[in-house]
Amino acid sequence: MSNRLARETSPYLKQHADNPVDWYPWGEEALKAAREQDKPILLSIGYSACHWCHVMAHESFEDAEVAALMNKLFINVKVDREERPDLDQIYQAAHNVITSRRGGWPLTMFLLPDQTPFFAGTYFPKTPRLEKPGMMDLLPQIAASYHDGREDIEKRSQALRDALAQTQPAAAGDGELTAATLDTALAKLKQMFDPVDGGLTEALKFPHPAEIEFCLRRAAELADTQAMDMVKLTLTRMAERGLYDQFGGGFYRYCVDQQWVIPHFEKMLYDNGPLLRLYSDMWLVDPQPLYARVVADTATWVMCEMQAQGGGYYSTLDADSEHEEGKFYVWTPAEVKAALSAEEYAVVAPHYGLDAPPNFEDKHWHLQVATPLAQVAQRLAIPLDRANALLDSARARLLTRRERRVRPARDEKILTAWNALMVKGMVRASRVFAQPIWLNSARRTVEFIRANLWRDGRLLVSYKDGKATLNGYLDDYAFLLDALLELMQADFRNADLEWARALADVLLEQFEDREHGGFFFVSHDHEQLMHRAKIGPRNDTPSGNSVAALALDRLGHVLGEPRYSEAARRTVQAFAPLLEQQPNAHGTLGIALDEQLTPPTLVVLSGGGDAPAWLRAINAQYLPHVLALAIPPEVQGLPAALTKPAGGGLKAWVCQGVTCLPPITDLAAVLTAITEREA
Repeated sequence: MSNRLARETSPYLKQHADNPVDWYPWGEEALKAAREQDKPILLSIGYSACHWCHVMAHESFEDAEVAALMNKLFINVKVDREERPDLDQIYQAAHNVITSRRGGWPLTMFLLPDQTPFFAGTYFPKTPRLEKPGMMDLLPQIAASYHDGREDIEKRSQALRDALAQTQPAAAGDGELTAATLDTALAKLKQMFDPVDGGLTEALKFPHPAEIEFCLRRAAELADTQAMDMVKLTLTRMAERGLYDQFGGGFYRYCVDQQWVIPHFEKMLYDNGPLLRLYSDMWLVDPQPLYARVVADTATWVMCEMQAQGGGYYSTLDADSEHEEGKFYVWTPAEVKAALSAEEYAVVAPHYGLDAPPNFEDKHWHLQVATPLAQVAQRLAIPLDRANALLDSARARLLTRRERRVRPARDEKILTAWNALMVKGMVRASRVFAQPIWLNSARRTVEFIRANLWRDGRLLVSYKDGKATLNGYLDDYAFLLDALLELMQADFRNADLEWARALADVLLEQFEDREHGGFFFVSHDHEQLMHRAKIGPRNDTPSGNSVAALALDRLGHVLGEPRYSEAARRTVQAFAPLLEQQPNAHGTLGIALDEQLTPPTLVVLSGGGDAPAWLRAINAQYLPHVLALAIPPEVQGLPAALTKPAGGGLKAWVCQGVTCLPPITDLAAVLTAITEREA
């Protein structure tokens, strides 16, 4: 018999629809049952691509003994963290307060009926192992503590609520924002940098695209060779080693070692959108073929594997196939040799490390660049061009062979925030590499969101099986506004500008903390939860507050609307102290602060002529402070800041803040004016 999760659209919740556990989705029905039956809530949060979520499901939630205990003692609630980041953020923070450790997934929380947690953990096996208590022992103990020690639990629950309230940033001050904060943040990132393998030194190796982008911008602005070398080393190592899918394109979620060798094999949309943009920008600074290949292959992967037929991008690819993590992606030398010619294998084996011992579970090879291709060509005494051709043909053959395997599951829900991140990545790549097919892919997704997830002037979070659900979060509005600003620089349409204005108005009306600065994660009319968070650091996705500050400030300059710029400034002031304290979690905030100190340069191309050629010339340079809009002659009803005199042919209006140059009629002069302002 299916449980209540069978009625849900989330693929993760549906994975548990046939469990013997009497699962509820989060909602009033579950909370009411807990109150009326005086039972604690067992809250389990995970997502469909999560390996350890699958393990716990197989060991416990599919087990009749464990399920019987859960059903007898608890009201059991299952949550998809990708659809409900509001709940996940609250209970991850609570886990940290209760245990003094980072959380993760699966997240296992035990709550009072009023939603307050009193016991926290992550993965628990059925019986004790891996130094973790077993569910069969743990469940009766927690239920007994709830009923026998209720008074003490309720006292501690109030202390927990107070502790969560203390995590909110202090009120925004009126102090001056200075570049010293940026200098301190960059200096600390340099101290955290891994000089051997790139990236930040940490237990698990994550890509950190926001922090790398911050370093790239500062390196270019200050001519800081050390910062630029950090960025180059990191992006090269990530692209050549195990974080990147060498055949299919796209990045995995993180690596479990310091050398970027073995990844956690999930592929997440939210990682690949920002990385696609970052590698495109890096190619403008240092046009290495490796960076161009990563962009092209990742964009192709997105369109072929992650885009729905009607538009919109799917969420994730699972780490597991056939109940084994990484099985779809790893190889043996015999498998590779059987798929290739002898000449191809002679190149592939040393290049991808098949002539070395296995690197995955002592029996398989996760392929990555072990020996540079130039060295392989030299050893084989063949021209480098020939080695490249053999490698390309081998990669195509191996990808074809891999497609015959059992594929990892794909979570096909379409999330507004994650789609916006990928739209920005695809549009940025299309602008840099002049690839209209990537722009068309992004445009289709934007139109899908407008048609299916924009209702009565508000965004919804998730779309699956023809149904859009859930009240939009800060990230949905901030990320989509940011993506529309990128899209307008590639394909200006007044409808997008008006939509951007509408999104910004909702941000200010429904999310802004006007008293203290910044934005709450949930809207003023959201359902009542135990805590209303206002989050500064990025989590797996960029910080909604930082992206809102950056995008609102830019929109304020485009529209000449000070309300947006003022809200952006208040947000940066509220969170700026955190940038110095934790620069490894506030990269986008650093970029937003940088643009508070040096307003973006707005370039408006108007009057017809060969505006696309001028736009391509601007896009061919790394100009992170520039917003370039080519206004088609037929566009009407623009705001005053974008309305330019007609006639006289193509002209460029170049403005920074409230200062504008006279109209420019020569492309070379436009580029000179822009680069001078960048300097």
